[in-house]
Amino acid sequence: MPHATQHADVAAVVGAELESALQGGPFHVALRAAIAARGLPLQRVQHHLSRHGVKVGVTSLSYWQQGARRPQRPESLRAVRALEEILQLPEESLIRLLSETDERTGGERPAARSYRSLVAASDVLDRMLTELRLPPDGGLHTLGHHERVRIGPRRELSGRESQHIVRAHKDGIDRFVAVHHGDPGCAPERMRVHALENCRAGRVRAHHDTGVLVAELLFDTRLRAGDTFLFRYCVEDGTAGVCREYVRGFGPAGGQYALQVRFDERALPVRCHRFAQHSAAAPRGGRQELALSGHHHSVHLVEPRVRTGIVGIGWDWE
Repeated sequence: MPHATQHADVAAVVGAELESALQGGPFHVALRAAIAARGLPLQRVQHHLSRHGVKVGVTSLSYWQQGARRPQRPESLRAVRALEEILQLPEESLIRLLSETDERTGGERPAARSYRSLVAASDVLDRMLTELRLPPDGGLHTLGHHERVRIGPRRELSGRESQHIVRAHKDGIDRFVAVHHGDPGCAPERMRVHALENCRAGRVRAHHDTGVLVAELLFDTRLRAGDTFLFRYCVEDGTAGVCREYVRGFGPAGGQYALQVRFDERALPVRCHRFAQHSAAAPRGGRQELALSGHHHSVHLVEPRVRTGIVGIGWDWE
């Protein structure tokens, strides 16, 4: 029976991978191997968890096994213990891998976002805009955008301030849609949006699993086609762990973009650099080292005219 032999071989390989992952980790590899060994789709895993009285979204389960996010909240840790039973694993096997990862990293979580997580966030954003009946374009062209990002004493993304200069390309424009994508492990429902100049905060929506926050900024006037407008707002974050980069994506080509990252004097990086990508799936290029300013502990980049793609600043901690 060649098919039976083939299935047995595959099962043996999967079982060996699971045993190895449970011994050496990391957590997400062990979880992925355990789910594969039991042959359960994530929807079934979620169903079993609900029978244990634990609510976890399929998206969260997917992120956990990708390594894009880690269980951390009490409810999530309850889910991990339930998963050990559901997936027929030794008691404490997954919890142990989580604690070992915390010891190795000092409790730090990886901040880099996978391509899959960025796509998921984009899908969520489209749904949120549809629910709010807001067009992605918004009837505005960006002439200039200056972002100031603050990194706090815990090395976290503390917040950011944005100043926009825009031009309306249709009549009747009276709002702007601000989007903030927090680091892995963030809690967007705890973030706060503050209107600083020439605008006021309107509706705000948050999606926990992807870390996306959408805020409506209402202007004090209705713009006519050709009118320019300047406004400022900020997002208070500080809800995630250690931050290692800040990125900004652009659709159509636009005006000038400037990004400044300022570090708390109690948490200074050892080196900083800028980078660019043609898309989230493309390799990074255009790397250039950036010198930290002495007094304000900041670095910056300037794009005189942005092109479609991604630019950002990354840094290394000790």
